Amino acid sequence: MKTKLLIFLFALPLFVFSQNKVEKLHQTQALNCKTCHSCDIPTKENPCIKPCPRERLITIEQTPSDAPSILTIDKMKKTSDIYAPVVFSHRLHAEMADMGGGCRMCHHYNPPGEVVGCADCHELTRKRTDLSKPDLKGAYHQQCMNCHRQWSGKVECESCHAQNGSAKKTESKPKTDLAAKQVHQKVNPPELVKYDTPKANGKIVSFNHTDHVSTFSIDCEKCHSNESCNKCHAKYKPASLANRSVADKHVICANCHNTKANCSDCHKNSVVGSFNHKTRTGFDIAKNHAKLTCNRCHVEKGKFAGLKADCSICHGTWTKENFKHLITGLQLDETHADFECTDCHQDKNYANPTCKNCHEDKTYPKDKPGKLVKKSK
Repeated sequence: MKTKLLIFLFALPLFVFSQNKVEKLHQTQALNCKTCHSCDIPTKENPCIKPCPRERLITIEQTPSDAPSILTIDKMKKTSDIYAPVVFSHRLHAEMADMGGGCRMCHHYNPPGEVVGCADCHELTRKRTDLSKPDLKGAYHQQCMNCHRQWSGKVECESCHAQNGSAKKTESKPKTDLAAKQVHQKVNPPELVKYDTPKANGKIVSFNHTDHVSTFSIDCEKCHSNESCNKCHAKYKPASLANRSVADKHVICANCHNTKANCSDCHKNSVVGSFNHKTRTGFDIAKNHAKLTCNRCHVEKGKFAGLKADCSICHGTWTKENFKHLITGLQLDETHADFECTDCHQDKNYANPTCKNCHEDKTYPKDKPGKLVKKSK
């Protein structure tokens, strides 16, 4: 009994130190121990770690401009190696990844905080303790070769490595300089993509890319998540949309649209042009709201229907005291400046005022109750 007590007293400071270290490491993270550990008291000998919850832990906020331009991958370098270390154009790859899944395409197990390097998780030695996780060399090759194989169909060692003792090795510095200057060419996305859907009631689906990106301000990653470069650049193209199941065809669109109902919203018998707010909703935003983003009015995410064209919903109640008419580009004359708003704007119709309350022979916009001026901000 005394022996067990002495062991406990000796181990207690180490356990407290370990606990303090863990708490310090996690104090900035809103995590519950059960998120990662399956037991109540994890220890070094038995951490009882669950498979990493990727979606909750991958939080990388860095942009390609924050990334190092060039990395030399030489952690596994040996004097007997046939090949020289790899000069990796990190920023260029980060720019390409930014159009898909972002940094997480490579840094696929990254808890909150700084970006975790590959060697932080993958062991240098091939005789690793966790056989379910590739060693560092295997991780590098698996990560790189999967993309390059789909892209070009070729994964020769020389495509990334210079041979030791060969003339290629002397090119390492110029290659470094070149890689540092490389940037991904500007992407010119299509304005409109037309999908033929002969088996549906509507034979054509018109996807207006410009509307989704510019008008609705949807981030590229919303649709192009976890996509590699081969989606656009692959020499060997993947199976076409026609070979996919109905569920697969709708999976991305279903993020925003109810694809299980109202098929006719997307499936038409002719190509549909870009989104026109006046035509589609009856409310003309071109005059006073054209520069606003959609979420200024449609504040509930993913919901665009149900708003009324009543200005007071967003602007409150206007009176001649609290509304500066100059903002419309029309300076009221002395007579009309004393009128109440409703004298000209009946039924809160601020777009088309009426003159009939006072004038039988005047109409707007032919006759104006003042003079046009530069719009006031």
